[in-house]
Amino acid sequence: MLVLKIIQIILVAYLGFATLYIFMFGFASLFRTPKRKATISKMRKYAVLIPGYKEDQVIVEVAKDATKQDYPTDMYDVIVIADSFKKTTLDSLRKLPIQVIEVSFDLSTKSKALNTAMGQLSDIYDVALVLDADNLMETDFISKINTAFDKGYIAVQGHRIAKNYNTPFAILDAISEEVNNKIFRKGHRVLGFSAALIGSGMAMDYNYFKSMMKSIKAVGGFDKEIELKMLKEKIQIEFLNDAIVLDEKVQKAEVFTNQRKRWISAQLHYFSMDFFSSLKHLILHGNYDYFDKALQFIQPPRVMLLGLLILFNLISIFINSPVWIYIWLGILAMCILTFIFTIPVKFYNIKTIKAIFTLPKAFLLMFLSLLSIRGANKKFIHTEHGT
Repeated sequence: MLVLKIIQIILVAYLGFATLYIFMFGFASLFRTPKRKATISKMRKYAVLIPGYKEDQVIVEVAKDATKQDYPTDMYDVIVIADSFKKTTLDSLRKLPIQVIEVSFDLSTKSKALNTAMGQLSDIYDVALVLDADNLMETDFISKINTAFDKGYIAVQGHRIAKNYNTPFAILDAISEEVNNKIFRKGHRVLGFSAALIGSGMAMDYNYFKSMMKSIKAVGGFDKEIELKMLKEKIQIEFLNDAIVLDEKVQKAEVFTNQRKRWISAQLHYFSMDFFSSLKHLILHGNYDYFDKALQFIQPPRVMLLGLLILFNLISIFINSPVWIYIWLGILAMCILTFIFTIPVKFYNIKTIKAIFTLPKAFLLMFLSLLSIRGANKKFIHTEHGT
């Protein structure tokens, strides 16, 4: 019995902390982000970098769309970094007013593609803007990013939202993205913390980005490695809630599982690498941003957190005293409130209700994926788009 009590205390402490963390930032996301005044007005030249691996089904549409910004056409170049594309796709791309850089690796990664491309480009750019090969920017995206750079930021994350809601898993993935946007981006900025990077729809000072990327070796979670390096240097990352980039959401259960497995593996890897370093920087240098990022890495995925809390609440009813039952119910209620705070109103519809019935499957798949999580961040797992 003593062992079970200790296990329950540990579970309550861990899941309670995880829930309190997302509740705090989720509630903060209901408020306005403090505004910083512009210190300069400048038209910067942008390198719109679009690395892609076998993205023949979507890349031509994405490249064509990227040329339709309301920003001066001579102030941004669209550069597709093509890894293992078909000849017909390359021929179609070369008919567009863009640059195409072909790359090939034994082990393909986004960081290798970006480094190779920037090694070939001239240093005429002020800002590097990174997209995924399925991303579509709203026409004012670069203009809004440029305004943020006028305010002195050198790293900006745009607001990535779903461009498809065609399957239950796509809807769940879309909701997950928006919940994370509220908690780890807008909520963080409201409370003075840096926004989390996503790996696409993000812009950085070109020279800084090029120099930093030379040290990035990650196979999976390259955006996490970038973020840790920046936060360690006390560089604050801005989030633009109104700068929209559309992103294709996963449509199949197996893709959903593989993607989450890779993310969890990367998080655990970086937590083990950076926790004690971040604690040291917090104590010696007051670097709360870096420490906060390390804490994020031990957060369970939101679907898993909700599933575990429901499961433990059901078990608690049969084995616990009223005090413990109320503790578990309180944590679950706080978690549900967080979702109410952070899920946009547009998702309150019949399609979402139908998608909710796939949550048990999503929870089970995610739980099973933990059994094979070891080293997942060291393997290149391609997420197919346009299917």
